[in-house]
Amino acid sequence: MTFADRRHAGRQLARRLEHYQGKEGVIVLGLPRGGVEVADEIARALGVSLDILIVRKIGFPGNPELAAGAVSETGTVVINEDIVSAYGVGKGYLDSETATKMEEIVRRKQLFRGGRGIPPLAGRTVILVDDGIATGATVKAAIATLREEKLARLIVAMPVASPEAADEISRTVDEWVCLLTPPGFMAVGGYYHDFTQVEDDEVVAILKERVASA
Repeated sequence: MTFADRRHAGRQLARRLEHYQGKEGVIVLGLPRGGVEVADEIARALGVSLDILIVRKIGFPGNPELAAGAVSETGTVVINEDIVSAYGVGKGYLDSETATKMEEIVRRKQLFRGGRGIPPLAGRTVILVDDGIATGATVKAAIATLREEKLARLIVAMPVASPEAADEISRTVDEWVCLLTPPGFMAVGGYYHDFTQVEDDEVVAILKERVASA
């Protein structure tokens, strides 16, 4: 199974989340940028609120696509200890990269939300969405952030995830919904026909439309 694009994946996921349709207090949070298109389709199908949670991956030295960790907009940092210890990634590098990523988060908060932080989430049911999971560092940082918000329930919904990440993350949330956990997992983009990068202006447009129609 592959997905035509992120919106197709979102519609497929929405079918597995129909039990939340129209329920009060439910909010879908997409991880910018790619997760926002998936999240938008889910929120539309369920008739619930949409927002974002900004998390930035801390890349491995010389290989920015491999996650050494991640940091969220609230300052929560999650380190991929296996990779960091195996390759001897130094604390100085991690601290420097974390500071750089926080600067980018500030820029994105201003761009996407006019500088506002995450919406009030206490007592709400949150459906956290991205376009897929490889190592899981970004999603783990998001989960750690959301656990501080006194949620009623946390659901993580993904089109595709590596079996290792799925096994680990599914045990840390109230509900795990994932369409594909293929053996011999490749990069997330390998499970989409169209995996064109989502640009900032596309995220801004989605959020503006959702706010206007709320």
